[in-house]
Amino acid sequence: MSWLNYHHLLYFWTVARAGTIAKAGEELHLAQPTISSQIKLLEESLGHKLFERQGRKLVLTDVGRTVMRYADEIFRLGNELKNVVGGLPSGQQVRLQVGVADVVPKAVAERLLQPALDIGPLRLVCREGPLPQLLASLALHELDVVIADAPGSEPVSVRAFNHLLGKCGLSFFAAPSHSHLKKDFPHSLDGAPMLMPSEASSVRHSLDLWFEAQSVHPTVVGDFDDSALLNAFGQRGLGVFAMPSVIEDEVARQLDVSVIGRTHEIENCFYAITVERRLRHPAVVAIAEAARSNIFQ
Repeated sequence: MSWLNYHHLLYFWTVARAGTIAKAGEELHLAQPTISSQIKLLEESLGHKLFERQGRKLVLTDVGRTVMRYADEIFRLGNELKNVVGGLPSGQQVRLQVGVADVVPKAVAERLLQPALDIGPLRLVCREGPLPQLLASLALHELDVVIADAPGSEPVSVRAFNHLLGKCGLSFFAAPSHSHLKKDFPHSLDGAPMLMPSEASSVRHSLDLWFEAQSVHPTVVGDFDDSALLNAFGQRGLGVFAMPSVIEDEVARQLDVSVIGRTHEIENCFYAITVERRLRHPAVVAIAEAARSNIFQ
């Protein structure tokens, strides 16, 4: 396998930016013949001329422009790596700016974000809101990642990449006053008071279809954008509510409610949405690895 010589690429990149070998030599503190010979070796290894001379200046060939685009990205990533990992003073905080879609249950968000806090000193900045709003902030690089229950897509025109963190089934909960609904579940939900996530949640449509398939027609007594508010009303006994099964134990314990039934026919999916095809921020990498290996297993 033929390996790219990154020193040669650096000399090429510097000359391309400086415009002349003389200026590049001053920046690199190298003699002009040294730079010229190294660029020639790079051209030979790639099999293409990268520069052509126009008067006293060197201009990029078509292939040279292609190589330059890759070189820009390579050295940008090198600087990013140095700053994030090797260049940080000992003990300095890494900053992670996260957007959490308001329909994502708080307990799920907390569990997903916890591994980021375990990698070392971290300043976690969280923003919550509708997914389109968070994606707009992501596009402006105001956020490093968005945690959502649906992939980023239209109507927001943002070039984003969806990284599936995991998926799980759905558990149904009720306060003690409705604990009798556990018998003959899910048919016991027919006519029962139901607290539902808003239509902005990806799971709402799945719930409606599932109820229809089960020939069950609960009485919807509330629709909620905010999962914490939905939980609060469920805790008070205003109706049955559903949450991802991955946080079943926490919901039952914290709200003092009982599980009256479960289904794996409805999938809750959770995504980390970034503007990068590959996850690079060390905290986001930790989130993804923990979710895929532990949280949703």
